[in-house]
Amino acid sequence: LRQPSVKDKEKKKEKEKEKEKEKEKEKEKEKMRKKKIKRRRKRKKKKKKKKKKEKEKEKEKRLARKKVIRVTLAQGINVHLGTEMMVWFLFFLFCDSFQKWMKFQRDFENFKTACIPWEMKIKEIESHFGSSVASYFIFLRWMYGINMILFGLTFGLVMVPEALMGKPYGSLPRKTVPRAEEATAMNFATLWDFSGFAQYSVLFYGYYNNQRTIGWLKFRMPLSYFLVGVGSIGYSFMIVTRTMAKNANDDGGGDDTSFNFSWKMFTSWDYLIGNPETADNKFASITTSFKEAIVEEQESRKEENIHLTRFLRVLANFLALCTLAGSGYLIFFVVRRSQQFALEGLENYGWWERNEVNTVMSLLGMFCPTLFDVISSLENYHPRIALRWQLGRIFALFLGNLYTFIIALMDEINLKLEEEKIVKYNMTIWEASLYNGTIPENSTAPPIQVDPADVPRGPCWETMVGQEFVRLTVSDMMTTYITILIGDFLRAVFVRFFNYCWCWDLEYGFPSYSEFDISGNVLGLIFNQGMIWMGSFYAPCLPAINVFRLHTSMYLQCWAVMCCNVPQERVFKASRSNNFYMAMLLFILFLSTLPAVYTIVSIPPSFDCGPFSGKTRMFEVISETLEHDFPSWFGKVFGYASNPGLILPFILLMVLSIYYLNATSKSYKEANLELKKKLQSVRIEN
Repeated sequence: LRQPSVKDKEKKKEKEKEKEKEKEKEKEKEKMRKKKIKRRRKRKKKKKKKKKKEKEKEKEKRLARKKVIRVTLAQGINVHLGTEMMVWFLFFLFCDSFQKWMKFQRDFENFKTACIPWEMKIKEIESHFGSSVASYFIFLRWMYGINMILFGLTFGLVMVPEALMGKPYGSLPRKTVPRAEEATAMNFATLWDFSGFAQYSVLFYGYYNNQRTIGWLKFRMPLSYFLVGVGSIGYSFMIVTRTMAKNANDDGGGDDTSFNFSWKMFTSWDYLIGNPETADNKFASITTSFKEAIVEEQESRKEENIHLTRFLRVLANFLALCTLAGSGYLIFFVVRRSQQFALEGLENYGWWERNEVNTVMSLLGMFCPTLFDVISSLENYHPRIALRWQLGRIFALFLGNLYTFIIALMDEINLKLEEEKIVKYNMTIWEASLYNGTIPENSTAPPIQVDPADVPRGPCWETMVGQEFVRLTVSDMMTTYITILIGDFLRAVFVRFFNYCWCWDLEYGFPSYSEFDISGNVLGLIFNQGMIWMGSFYAPCLPAINVFRLHTSMYLQCWAVMCCNVPQERVFKASRSNNFYMAMLLFILFLSTLPAVYTIVSIPPSFDCGPFSGKTRMFEVISETLEHDFPSWFGKVFGYASNPGLILPFILLMVLSIYYLNATSKSYKEANLELKKKLQSVRIEN
C-alpha cells in the first residue's frame, strides 16, 4: 500500500478542520436556533398571557354584557309575556262572548218562535196533515191579528171614552130601557137576543150621545166614532193588499222540481233535533211531504178521457148552480116571512120565528159545502184545483146568502124610516100635550121633569142593523162549535168504540173518521169577517165578539183536527202564497164596504139615537169639525181637494199607474221564467 503523503495528510487535516468548523457552525446554528426557539416560546408565552388577559377581560365584558342582557331580557320577557297573556285572554274572552252571543241568538229565535201565537200547534198539524190544512190555521191566526187591531181601535177610542166620560145610564132616553121593556130587560132570553140592557149599552150604536165633546178631555165622540169606522175599513184594505204583495214577492222564484225526491231524501232531516216529540213531528212532516210530492208526480203523469171528463164537469157545474139558486130562493122566502112577522109583532111568535133567518143561513152554510164536496168528486181535478173550485162555489153561496140578507135589511131599514116619521109626529103631539098649559107669573114650582124611560122614542134602525149582525155572528159561532162537537167528536167516538161490534168496518166504510174541511172553514172565516166589517159601524162590540170566536176556534179546531180528524186520502201541497185566500178576502172586504158606505152617504141617521142624530147625513160630522176646530182657509182647501173635478183625474191616474206596474211585473215574470228555462236546459246539456 502506498503511504499517505504530506499533502494527503494536510488535506485530511483541512477536511477535519472544515468538519470541525462545520460542527461549530452547526452548534452555533443550533444555539441560535435554540435561542430563537426560546425567544419564540417567550413571545408565545407573552402572547398567551396577553391573550389570557384579553380573554379574561373579554370574559369580564361578556359577563357584564350577559348581566345587562339578562336584566334587559328579564324585563322584556315580562313585558312580552304580559302582552301575550293579555292577547290570549282577550282571544278567549272573545271566543266565550261569541259562543254566548250565538247561544243568545238561538235562545232569542226560540223565544220569538214561542211568542208567535200557536206556532208549535200549527207546526204539529202541518207535520201530520200537510201544508194545506196548516194554511187554514195560519190564515186564522192572521185574521186574529187583524181583529185584535180593530178591537183595540173600537174599544180604546169608542167604547171606553163613552163609558168613562159620557153621560151615565138613565140620563137620556137613548141610554134608558123603555118602561114597557123593564120587566124583561134582564131575562136570559132577552139578553141572549141582545135586547133589553144589552141593547141600551155601549155595545150598540144607539147608546152613544150626539154631544160634540164629552168629559174633561173634551173628547170629540161623534168625530172619533166616524173616523174609527172609516179607519178600520181603510186599515183592512191596506193590510190585505200589503199581505198579498208580500206573498206575491215570496212566490216569485217558483219551485225547482229537479231531483225532487233526492233532495227530500237526503236533506230533509234536521240533525239539531234533540227532543223525541220534535223528532216524531219531523218524521211525520217528512212522510207527509213525500205523500204530497207523490201526488204531484201522479197528477202530472195522469191520462184521462177528455170527453167524459168534460161531460162530468158540466154536470157538476149545473148541479152547483141549482144548489146556489135554491139556497138563494130559500133565504129570500125566509126573509119575506120574517118581514111579515115583524109587521105583525115578533112578541106574538116563538123563538123559531124570531131567529128563522139566522138559523136557516147557518144551516145552509153547514150543509151546502158538504153537497159541493160530493159534486166536486165528479170533476176529477187536481186536489189543489178542486179546492179552488170548492172555495169558489161556497164563496158564491155565502155571497148570495149575505147579499140576500143585506137586501132584506135594506127593506127593513126603509120600514123603520117610515115608522120614524110616524114617531116624530106622535112625539110632537106628546110634547104639546105635556107642556101645553098656563103657569102663573109668581109660580115657584119646579119645571116639569119626565123620566127618560117614559119618553117615546124612534125605532133606531142603526141599532137594529147592529143587532142583526151580532145575532148572525153568534149563531154562526154556535153552529160551528156544534158542528165540531157532533160532526167530528161524537162521530170519532162512535167509530172508535163501536167498530169492534159493528157489521162492517166503520173506520174504512161509512161513516169513517171525518177529514178536515178546508174550503168550508176558510169561507166561514172570510164571510164571518165580512159581517164584522159591515156591522162593526153599528155594533162596536162585533170586533170583540170576533176576537173571542177566533181565539176559541183556534184551540177547539186544533184539538178536533189532532184528535178527531184523519189526513186526506190525497194529501197535496199548498201553494207558497195564500193569495187565493187573500183575493177572496179582499173581494169580500170591497163588497162589505158598499152597504156601509151607502148607509153613511145616502140614508139619514135616526133623529133620537146615536152620535150623528140631528144631522141629515153621517159624514156631516167632518164639515162640522172643520168649521169649528180649524181655520177657515183649511176648510176651503179641504173643499177644493174634495172636489170631484180633482178626485176623478187622480183616480184615473192611479188606475193607469196600477195598469202600467202590473204590465211591467208580468214582463219581468216572463223574463224570469225564460231565464230559468235556459238555465235548466244548460244544466241538462252539461
